[in-house]
Amino acid sequence: MQQIINFVIRNKTFLLFLLLFVISLGLTIQSHSYHKSKFINSANFLTGGIYESASGISDYFDLNEQNDILIEENNRLRSQILNSSDTITIASSSIDSVTYNGRYKIQSAKIINNNYASTKNYLTLNKGENDAIKEDLGVITSNGIVGIIDNTSNSYSRVLSILNTKSRINAQLKSSNHIGSLKWDGKSPATTVQLTDISKFAPVKEGDTIITGGQSTIFPKGILIGTINSFALDISGDTYTIQVKLFNDMTNLSHVYIIENLDTEEIKLLENPIDE
Repeated sequence: MQQIINFVIRNKTFLLFLLLFVISLGLTIQSHSYHKSKFINSANFLTGGIYESASGISDYFDLNEQNDILIEENNRLRSQILNSSDTITIASSSIDSVTYNGRYKIQSAKIINNNYASTKNYLTLNKGENDAIKEDLGVITSNGIVGIIDNTSNSYSRVLSILNTKSRINAQLKSSNHIGSLKWDGKSPATTVQLTDISKFAPVKEGDTIITGGQSTIFPKGILIGTINSFALDISGDTYTIQVKLFNDMTNLSHVYIIENLDTEEIKLLENPIDE
């Protein structure tokens, strides 16, 4: 014990410097969205492992809440399976991977890092190319959409969050077939996104539900997004800009589902023939 004390006394200046350096580095990454975004965007196997370890520690102290969330999601999934008229095939011995109606494959994943304080926000998942995850797959929870995978490594994948000014998702009013583009202006809070290019003739009402439009190969039609908070005509007077309150709490996400459209290549080949 005395030797340890003597060592600390002899090296107190260096140890103090090291402690302050580590603290300052951590505070810089945590409090500055630019540094944090750069740190995440350059994630590789090492940083992904660090995130996963940190996430595991955090989850240990949050087990009760996460268990409640998982139980609720499992109950919803069981209800959907029992009440669905479509064929659902379990692709493995667990519910980790599901094929829905022969067209969509669904995998579960865990979020190991989540950004929502910048204008260019991303999430990191603990599934990657080794799990057949690739770019342009949709990511959802039982409450609604989260984003689209835009980058992958062997063991991890990055999700372009709907809270990212580069995000564009096909969406529509649930009460009609009026289609628009879902985006985020980077100014609204993490609870609100915008639906634009909705015709002025659409029956828009506050409280109505917004869902995915299904006019892309990423998300099936009918995935929940949120409800109409407010709306106004654009300067041209021809279309609405709608403020959508998200069903998902984007600041409190843990487990997600990755959706793969198994017919994507066939659809792309049909729409963009090689001879063109």
